[in-house]
Amino acid sequence: MAAPMLRCFSRGRWFRIPGPPGVLLLGLRESHSGAQGLLAVQKARGLFKEFFPERGTNIDLPELFDRGTGNFPQTVYCGFDPTADSLHVGHLLALLGLFHFQRAGHNVIALVGDATARLGDPSGRTKEREALEPERVRSNARALRQGLEAMVANHQQLFANGRTWGSFTVLDNSAWYQKQHLVDFLAAVGGQFRMGTLLSRQSVQTRLRSPEGMSLAEFLYQVLQAYDFYYLFQHYGCRVQLGGSDQLGNILSGYEFIHKLTGEDVFGITVPLITSTTGAKLGKSAGNAVWLNRDKTSPFELYQFFVRQQDDLVERYLKLFTFLPLPEIDHIMQLHDKEPEKRGPQKRLAAEVTKLVHGQEGLDSAKRCTQALYHSSTDALEVMSDQELKELFKEASFSELVLDPGTSVLDTCRKANAIPDGPRGYRMITEGGVSINHRQVTNPETVLVVGQHILKNGLSLLKIGKRNFYIIKWLQL
Repeated sequence: MAAPMLRCFSRGRWFRIPGPPGVLLLGLRESHSGAQGLLAVQKARGLFKEFFPERGTNIDLPELFDRGTGNFPQTVYCGFDPTADSLHVGHLLALLGLFHFQRAGHNVIALVGDATARLGDPSGRTKEREALEPERVRSNARALRQGLEAMVANHQQLFANGRTWGSFTVLDNSAWYQKQHLVDFLAAVGGQFRMGTLLSRQSVQTRLRSPEGMSLAEFLYQVLQAYDFYYLFQHYGCRVQLGGSDQLGNILSGYEFIHKLTGEDVFGITVPLITSTTGAKLGKSAGNAVWLNRDKTSPFELYQFFVRQQDDLVERYLKLFTFLPLPEIDHIMQLHDKEPEKRGPQKRLAAEVTKLVHGQEGLDSAKRCTQALYHSSTDALEVMSDQELKELFKEASFSELVLDPGTSVLDTCRKANAIPDGPRGYRMITEGGVSINHRQVTNPETVLVVGQHILKNGLSLLKIGKRNFYIIKWLQL
């Protein structure tokens, strides 16, 4: 197979300004239209953290996103490796960054790295990732694509602002790597990278100093990420890569690779990393991931994660995780100062994020579960689905029982294996240790009544003591 062609020209449209190289002055500069530039707005919100390169280019980065120049629209990409079958909250800021570019009329690409996931990104890691089998990676990649496409649809349907948006495309980098042979690829691409430069990266230095060291596969990860950027630059006119702040070294490799081959400038933008209260990065490796896939983290759990955020974080998170205008966020915080016990900012934050990730139905589900669990709402229980109950009471035993005539509270508890046989189980009921649908029952011989002990959806929520739940689905009602 012939070596991959490395074309030294750009398919994108470049606007060159005469004179000395521009200097990036985000936050001070306004676009030619007179409105505050996209990058300055997101810098003010805290979503965009670092920009590379900041100077020495033939065009300033804000110039690329100005509708008043011949550069509009631009294409921006961000990569997501399928090391798991779901994205998590730590990925949301990069996605929000893509959405903000899309809302401004630019085209964005979410790149699923089913090829690079086989190597494992060493950035921010103290040891090598566990190797994944090819089929596992392919399965994870399919799940990530589905999750991304669902969020893109939610964004389009629920957050439209009446303006013309750019496109959102999901690609897989295996599409170009699976066609290449190793020797051909190394011959064409490997010669463009200098070992000293690659070794100088902080992620590489950190791993080389660790007891475990660094594998060749991990070391070459930055080369493949650089080639991804180059491929998207050549085939999609992509000139900006978005990534977490731990990705700056990999983005730099892409910039150097493209600039060396084409003489053109490309750019990198980083978003901040989200950490726990202890300062640990949120993610799968740290074991504290809040997933975006409903099978791993329910809409209720995602909603509660944001409802529980501390007061000193919630304003920052409203700016980072939502599309709410800054004046509206200021108003929300002013109301919060007057009535902090209502936790208004936290609830709005939770609603906005849950709606983006799971849609309106997911938000409604989260609110029903919240009412059922924290407000003992029978009305909420009655309209909950089997899935919602299982998500809400994950540790609960689930039983399907036939409702025989005269079935009593005692019969129900025993059939569900919720109480021990004999006098002890009987006493648990008489002593007030049992409730059905949030209502305490103390007479073991009470016959179950549809509409009271059995909800309209054919379910009963049985609680023994303070923490033990049993979900019963009644058959042949």
